Amino acid sequence: MTVRTPPSAPTGLGGAAPTPDPPTTRSWRRFVPWQGSATRTDMALMGAILGVVAMGLVLRPLKPFLLASHPVTLEFLTGDLTAIGAAAAFARIGEAPLWLVVLAGTAGMVKLDWLTWWTGRQWGAGIVRMLTTSTRAQRFAGRATQLHPNVLRAAVVLAVLPGIPSAVIYAMAGWARMRLATFFLLDIAGALLMTGLVAGLGYGSGQRAVEVVLLVDRFASVVSLTLIAAAVVIPWARRWLRRAFVRRTEQSQVRTPQ
Repeated sequence: MTVRTPPSAPTGLGGAAPTPDPPTTRSWRRFVPWQGSATRTDMALMGAILGVVAMGLVLRPLKPFLLASHPVTLEFLTGDLTAIGAAAAFARIGEAPLWLVVLAGTAGMVKLDWLTWWTGRQWGAGIVRMLTTSTRAQRFAGRATQLHPNVLRAAVVLAVLPGIPSAVIYAMAGWARMRLATFFLLDIAGALLMTGLVAGLGYGSGQRAVEVVLLVDRFASVVSLTLIAAAVVIPWARRWLRRAFVRRTEQSQVRTPQ
């Protein structure tokens, strides 16, 4: 009688059976945009993203000080619409040329958008999952490669409008393999239109807007300390409330008769 041997398990290199990823590895993969092992490009992009986030956190408490003393510098560093309007108001009273306000505001809005475009080109759906938790936005981004090129180009131009998730749009452009030169031109066009609009409003307000900015500067220390305190206290309060809720739930379960 012939005895059949059971089929052997798939083997990897060297004849050894492949080792599955440990549960801990599979769990943290949900929080990274790449598939498989990270490459040098993946790590460089992730480091750049974290650097941009860190820069934003550092600049946040400094905004009230820079808004009144160096509004043009602030708009270049942050691309913030409030800084653009304030700089234009100072231009109205002769503190800075208006063309420099528009140029600095436009550059400030677009200077790091190429990075988001690159993440979309590198990671596709992975970066979209990191940027938004909206399933509708993820489904729409998933159809990026199927959209008509003119629709995607218009979306890049209009991404500067308030309420539009611009980072998702820029990542979609990279995912759809839009050329970087095309993306730059469209991004600059949208930023220039928005900067021109906000600068025009600030320039028209003139002295009244400057007085408001100087009032903010007078209380800049209070505003900055409040922002720093909020950044520290709010996460701590959330953790404390969560732990208190867990303890209360456990105590109620112990007291409940079985």
